[in-house]
Amino acid sequence: MLKIENLCKTYPNGTQALNDVSFEVEEGEFLAVIGLSGSGKSTLLRCINRLIEPTSGKITWNGVDVTAATGSDIRKIRRQIGMIFQQFNLVKRSSVNTNVLSGRLGYAPTIPSLFHVFSKEDHDNVRKNLDMVGLLDKIDVRADSLSGGQQQRVGIARALMQEPKMVLADEPVASLDPVLAHSILKYLEKLNKEYGITVICSLHFLDLVHRYATRAIALKDGYLVFQGLPKEIDDKQFKQIYGKEAERIEVI
Repeated sequence: MLKIENLCKTYPNGTQALNDVSFEVEEGEFLAVIGLSGSGKSTLLRCINRLIEPTSGKITWNGVDVTAATGSDIRKIRRQIGMIFQQFNLVKRSSVNTNVLSGRLGYAPTIPSLFHVFSKEDHDNVRKNLDMVGLLDKIDVRADSLSGGQQQRVGIARALMQEPKMVLADEPVASLDPVLAHSILKYLEKLNKEYGITVICSLHFLDLVHRYATRAIALKDGYLVFQGLPKEIDDKQFKQIYGKEAERIEVI
């Protein structure tokens, strides 16, 4: 279980990105995090694995105090948490193979990893994970030769190399068209349902939340304004989350 208690984040410029946010995520859930741009979604996800340091509050995962962890303990926690980024975060000039192998850097001995030397098992897992996302035939091509949807699938394969227990997906389909958005979310759904991996995914479109998430939370101006089942987000709550002038947009 992931437990967030009274989480706050204030940036040096005074921006209050998270305000006393508390919720829990059960193992094996697909949790959607929704809200307008600037509502605190990315900050929340990055606080969970300490890419961003919370100002106050507590994050506990399977009994471990993530907010109190230092040094090697943080590295051990991050090994078990895959991260998928909106802008893919790939090394564009490197091959797909090299990018996916980088998911094992947290496990590889320091000196061999500096020379990008990995075990046969790691190389076998690259092929297995690329096959899972339908990109085995692209293993030797440069990452910057791929489409946006393909690059995001490489990001998923890279996250799988960590053998994660939880995946954080930071607006993974925001830069993709609707068809590709469904394609990427189906892969995340597969990780959740077939691999038993907990998924926390920030999303903009409510119909995607209804289709893929088992539960949802909503942020507005850094405050938690909703938590529950996606179907419980009625028109009143939708307006509360997105503003009175907002209109629902369906993604085909």
